[in-house]
Amino acid sequence: MNELFSVKDKSVVITGGTGVLGDCIARYLATQGARITVIGRREAEGEAIAADIRRDGGEAIFVHGDVLSQSDMEAACRTVLDTYGRVDSLLNAAGGNMPGAVIPPGSTFFDVSIDEFERVLNLNLTGTVLPTQVFLHPMVKQGQGTIVNFSSMAAFRPLSRVAGYSAAKAGISNFTAFLANEVAAKFGSGIRVNAIAPGFFITNQNRRLLTNEGGSLTERGADVIRQTPFKRFGRPEELCGTIQYLISDASAFVTGTIAVVDGGFNAYTM
Repeated sequence: MNELFSVKDKSVVITGGTGVLGDCIARYLATQGARITVIGRREAEGEAIAADIRRDGGEAIFVHGDVLSQSDMEAACRTVLDTYGRVDSLLNAAGGNMPGAVIPPGSTFFDVSIDEFERVLNLNLTGTVLPTQVFLHPMVKQGQGTIVNFSSMAAFRPLSRVAGYSAAKAGISNFTAFLANEVAAKFGSGIRVNAIAPGFFITNQNRRLLTNEGGSLTERGADVIRQTPFKRFGRPEELCGTIQYLISDASAFVTGTIAVVDGGFNAYTM
């Protein structure tokens, strides 16, 4: 059997694991034999995801935690090590947006709430850096591990309206390249850092921005589809193969990259 893409028995930690994308990725990797830790703030949803995985024969635990809390992340890391003995992969899927950091139609840049702008930066960027700092420790001790950050189309081009989110995701792309160099130089080639940049997927965060109550497209949703060569939104399961590649030995010589999964959005041209 070809084990190149195998994630069997790997201990995979997923922050933001109760979100639409994190949930789907957790369930898929469990079917491939990974040992899953779902971290999030929504306890009922997280426990249900872990219970579903276990019921289907997989291994999974839920740990309640805020990615902006050092003590929460350290406690979560101890729980993972107590349960699985190691941390093989960290998927930094936690993130999101806030209304005050978005410029609605009819408003201007002057209407952006600095408080909410900062919250979006913290949630997405600091909420990636802090868990990485914590979960990198066991990887360094092991001499092996993979980190996958979640970037966005907003990191490649200045999408209108989403000022805070775009700034945060651009920071994540930059941080990914920085950390890939940093860990390779200080700790060797056994630890790799990459990012995935999803195109437009319908989640609880963006549903109202892209679709109307009845499911028809908003003006912004129609603009996205017009600029996506595949002429549709992505399906959460379409991220799973790229994630598996990035945390498996198939990508053993890959670090500092951003894997785009966008139906061609970023390649669109007139």
